Amino acid sequence: MKLQRVFLICLALIINLGVFAQQTKVLNADKHNEYGLVYSLPITMLDIEVVAQRTILKAGPYNKYAKKYLGISNVIAEDSEAWEIKSVRVTPKGVADAETQYLMQLKPGALTFISLTEDGSLLAINKEVTLPSEEVTLPTEMLPSSLDNNEYLQYVNEDFLVSQSSAKRAQMLAESIMEVRNAKIALSRGTAEAMPTDGKQLEIMLASLAHQEQTMTDAFVGTEQTETVVRKFSFMPSAENNSQKQVLFRLSDFVGFVDADNYSGEPIYITINVTRRGEIPVNDKGEEKKMPKDAVVYTIPGTAMVKISTMTETLYQQEMEFSQFGINFGLNPAIFSSKKEPSYAVFDPATGAILDVGRVEVSQ
Repeated sequence: MKLQRVFLICLALIINLGVFAQQTKVLNADKHNEYGLVYSLPITMLDIEVVAQRTILKAGPYNKYAKKYLGISNVIAEDSEAWEIKSVRVTPKGVADAETQYLMQLKPGALTFISLTEDGSLLAINKEVTLPSEEVTLPTEMLPSSLDNNEYLQYVNEDFLVSQSSAKRAQMLAESIMEVRNAKIALSRGTAEAMPTDGKQLEIMLASLAHQEQTMTDAFVGTEQTETVVRKFSFMPSAENNSQKQVLFRLSDFVGFVDADNYSGEPIYITINVTRRGEIPVNDKGEEKKMPKDAVVYTIPGTAMVKISTMTETLYQQEMEFSQFGINFGLNPAIFSSKKEPSYAVFDPATGAILDVGRVEVSQ
């Protein structure tokens, strides 16, 4: 198989992949672009996903009588709402530096191609690549409370409805709960006056009685409802500052997520502490290597500790690489256009760092 056919097959695979994935694009060196391939390097930003749980507590209308009639002392005494952060996920993501572009100049007839992100960052040379799918956390919905529409009133008699005394109503409601409990026991023991004809009917009847009992009990002990809310934030660390701390957002017990300048909520901070700056590689003698002529530019990233916290608690902490804390260096472009032994290279889409360099397998 000829070398050109190998490259054409690879190129076709990448183009088809781009159509389905719609994540990357391919540039092939030809006379239309004068055999010059233009690309950018990424600046590392952070995609931050925060999952918070909202909890609503509703007090039952007869919570003062729960101890007396049901022997339950741990009840919800008043309505309240609270928000709590349950998880934080931080994902580094590259954004093409549109202000700085690079040219990979090739000779006519070169079969070299490059793979780019949609916004133009270099992903690979002479290699097909795909970007991983973005993880998505789905929120959970809040279930209704039996107290929303006073469902327990469906299971009381007329005497309860006409009574003007809260204490008397509580007593009658407790008596109704005991009647339901006794009915459940009778069904379970097979001593009820009207027993179901089969196991399925028994299951339905027991479930109905359990629901009635819980609904009336809620009028004493109250209800707790929860849901999860997912919010996403983007943060671009500055290349100049060695240590950065700022309010990412705020969390209010009344409305949940609010903007950083909304002082109704508790501040949630993001802190970026640079732990290492990228350095030019050295040779065996410890001397800095020189940039190759017309080099294919890539990034040697630095690292920083990313911390997300409240005023008293660390919610997330992880060291990760950033292009803006690094330095640019280059590869000799000749290794990618060699007709006998062409090389490939794969770069980190978040930082522009080299992930892999090797030889393209060519069948003669």
